[in-house]
Amino acid sequence: MRTVSVAMRMVPAAMRTEAVDVRRRVRSGRGSARAAGEGPKGSAGMIQWVSLGTGPRPVPQPVSTPLVWATAFAGAMALVAVLNALVGTDRPGLALTALSLLSALLGVYARFTAAPGTAALCWLFLNGFAIPPAGVLTWANPRDTFWLVCLLTAALTGTALARLLQARAAYRRLTTSVLPRPQEPGDWPGDM
Repeated sequence: MRTVSVAMRMVPAAMRTEAVDVRRRVRSGRGSARAAGEGPKGSAGMIQWVSLGTGPRPVPQPVSTPLVWATAFAGAMALVAVLNALVGTDRPGLALTALSLLSALLGVYARFTAAPGTAALCWLFLNGFAIPPAGVLTWANPRDTFWLVCLLTAALTGTALARLLQARAAYRRLTTSVLPRPQEPGDWPGDM
């Protein structure tokens, strides 16, 4: 137990409570030998790593960019294949709407830096497989520029909306737990 108390001096006070609670349970007989840091067969000196987090994170971390792009690749490919099978390749407006929704949905879980790649991947499948001739990339300046802007706007809108909603929820969680209850004034001057 001496090594635990020496190590506890270096840990901030807010994080000490979890380790102190474990020591109290072990001393009272309610905890196990593993909770006290002892290994199998009662050998002292083994270290058990325990997360000393103080609770849930106020704002969740976004998904990594390569994972978002892999999902955009697979999702756009599947979406264009389903649309081609159901309605054909002569309705690019429907494909643009579906890919914009996919881009916005992926933007909810992504960083802002993933938006251009997500839009480009969705545009590649839109241009290459959702319009005739299938499998050929073409560039028609006003049309493809509009498509790229729509897909990029959808991805950025999804990301911005998600960040605003997460920040608002985190602000509410933090302010409701920190603010004290307001006191009502008394009937007489000086009463609080």
